[in-house]
Amino acid sequence: MWGVAFGVLQAVSPLGLWWLDPDLVWAISLVIIASIYVGFAVADGRPSVVAAEVGVAASFIVVAALAVTTSPWLVVIGLLGHGLKDLWQYRTRFVANTRWWPPFCFVVDCVAAALIAGLLIVGVDF
Repeated sequence: MWGVAFGVLQAVSPLGLWWLDPDLVWAISLVIIASIYVGFAVADGRPSVVAAEVGVAASFIVVAALAVTTSPWLVVIGLLGHGLKDLWQYRTRFVANTRWWPPFCFVVDCVAAALIAGLLIVGVDF
C-alpha cells in the first residue's frame, strides 16, 4: 500500500512544484529513485556493487535528461525500466540488505509510470 501511495505522490508531484514543467519534475524524481540504490551500494561496501549501481544510476540520469529535452514518455519508459531493475535486484539480491526495498520500489515505479502515462494520454496540464 505504501508503494501505491508513493507512486501516486510521484505522479502528481508537479502540483507541489507548480513553477516547474511537469516533465522536469518527473525527470528529477526518476533520477532520485535511481540514485537511492547508490546509497544502498555504499552501505553494502563492495566496490564492484558501488561501481555497478553508479553506472545504472548514470544511465537513468541520461534517460531523464533526454526526457526533459525530447519527450516525457521517456520518464514512463525509465520508470518501467527501473521497475525491471527492481525485479532483478529482488531476485539476485545484488545489493546486500535491500530485501524489502525492491518490491516497494517496483510498486512505486509501476504505479507512477501508469499514472503519468494516463496523464500524458489525457493531456492533463499542471
